[in-house]
Amino acid sequence: MTASERALTYFPAPRSQRYCSQCGNLLTRRVPDDDNRERDLCDHCGAIHYQNPRMVLGTIPVWEKQVLLCRRAIEPRHGYWTLPAGFMELGETTAQGAARETQEEAGARIEMGPLFAVLDIPHVDQVHIFYLARLTDVEFEPGPESLEARLFDEDEIPWDDLAFRSVSTALRLFFADRARGTFQIHSDTLLRGPEPVPAFSTPAP
Repeated sequence: MTASERALTYFPAPRSQRYCSQCGNLLTRRVPDDDNRERDLCDHCGAIHYQNPRMVLGTIPVWEKQVLLCRRAIEPRHGYWTLPAGFMELGETTAQGAARETQEEAGARIEMGPLFAVLDIPHVDQVHIFYLARLTDVEFEPGPESLEARLFDEDEIPWDDLAFRSVSTALRLFFADRARGTFQIHSDTLLRGPEPVPAFSTPAP
């Protein structure tokens, strides 16, 4: 199902800061006392501005043998296919965030399943977390960040047009587990190279 064409550009706030959010003075970047990493410091009020990894949450929504994907209406990777996922919000659990993103991006109604994959992406300071999910119907209403939402059989997945390596990694893990007849909880690290570095997999409870 297709949403109207949109020209939207959403980017997370910049990671670097120039001014202190507490007092508005210029920041300096150096290693604080009793620390071992460079931080953004305010020499006027003493505030230390810590930066932490961002959490990206999503689902692998399934209807019978098919998987739901969304085609992005925003940058980065406008027009490419992805699993419904997005940044975690304050005040929600990872499962709540994954369910919210699925509803916002695809307008899909789901029953949440177990945790499936935790993918560390250190070179972009992110962790991507995917849950299994079951669609309760096949009526989709793509939100403003999606051009289209549709179901794919495994042999129809547009591998060359997937938006992110975390998406292709999660899908390959999903189809491999489904072929074996048992799902595990996966933990991988995606480096800058062409392939993820597997860390470990444990049987799902």
